[in-house]
Amino acid sequence: MINEMETFEQHESEIRAYCRAVPTVFKKSSNAIMTDENDKEYIDFFAGAGVLNFGHNNPKMKEAVIDFIQRDGVVHSLDMFTDVKRDFINTFVKTVLEPRGMKNRKLQFTGPTGTNAVEAALKLARKVTGRTEVVACNRGFHGMTLGALACTANNAFRSSSGVPLTHVIRGTFDDMRALELMEQKFKDAGSGLTPPAAFLIEPVQAEGGVRVASKEWLQGVQKLANDLGALFILDDIQAGCGRCGSYFSFDDMGVDPDIIILAKGLGGFGTPIGMLVNKPEYDKAWGPGQHTGTFRGQGISFVAGKVGLEYFNDDSFVNEAKQKGETIRATLDELQAKYEIVDVRQKGLMLAIEFKTAQIAKDVASTCFENGLIIGACSTGEILKFIPPLTIEKQNLEKGLDIFANAVAKVLG
Repeated sequence: MINEMETFEQHESEIRAYCRAVPTVFKKSSNAIMTDENDKEYIDFFAGAGVLNFGHNNPKMKEAVIDFIQRDGVVHSLDMFTDVKRDFINTFVKTVLEPRGMKNRKLQFTGPTGTNAVEAALKLARKVTGRTEVVACNRGFHGMTLGALACTANNAFRSSSGVPLTHVIRGTFDDMRALELMEQKFKDAGSGLTPPAAFLIEPVQAEGGVRVASKEWLQGVQKLANDLGALFILDDIQAGCGRCGSYFSFDDMGVDPDIIILAKGLGGFGTPIGMLVNKPEYDKAWGPGQHTGTFRGQGISFVAGKVGLEYFNDDSFVNEAKQKGETIRATLDELQAKYEIVDVRQKGLMLAIEFKTAQIAKDVASTCFENGLIIGACSTGEILKFIPPLTIEKQNLEKGLDIFANAVAKVLG
């Protein structure tokens, strides 16, 4: 039996994390199936932490990428013009922006990670307003570089920064009373609270445990931001790109963000890309090269990402994904009726089941792995999150749910 992990244990940093929950060596993957060196197959309900919305080695993307490589396409270009970047931009404008009345938005390609895109958004908001502070919420996750980490709430992530994580005002997610109190303080000249540069909000807190903002609250945050002259920034890195039943997770919220942050599923094939969708009146504050990065022109990401955008030419793809979300929800509701489960939450094909303790969640996830299912924990460990590929086959979805239900029964039954 092959399962040689000594190389990693001997030479790779102790920082490694996901591999500790799935201790095997993978050799291939296809759509929602990962296969290890012993030819054991695992159904993937984690999908690269939300990167693989279109599955592992999506065949349409793979064909496009192979054609691109074989014709000696430009793989790396900094921010120089390329044909594949133009194709990606035109497709994004036509498919995503035009139907939403956002045709005039500016697309800013940042470094290829979500946290770099967040850093760019924070810089731009501070540059536009001349202010320092940013409002971010409890349970929020925005990345691990210092500016983004300051906005991230989880102390387990914050604890290794080595420097003070400052210039953030912590708001309460989806709480109208707390928002009203914050508004009173901002508008009270004697409160000592000065207007912020931006409100940085996840419409759906993915890492925070699939907590969905209400329409009333999100519109209230936008209004307060507008009243204070602050920018309204929506971080849709994990919840966007079709995950929550429409291209943007906030499409049904009636809001108009000044900056939208995208990454993860945008590149389509598991290749990295980070992007801001900026209102032009704010984007013009940038001078050339004021937020640069070596990897802003990744040709493979543009090629695969364009194919991913084509899934949204009509509503059939997202409707099918929503139906899969309801299939998962039915199983989770049945489990909640049988066992002591704190909560079940959902938007589209992103769901969470919250247990009483992190140890219970860990035991369920470990049992799932033993039986061929990969699922990841989030928040402070007590929540398991369902983010399978949007393209997962019905039979694999149902098989994975059976494995999950049996694991819960074993741990809690």
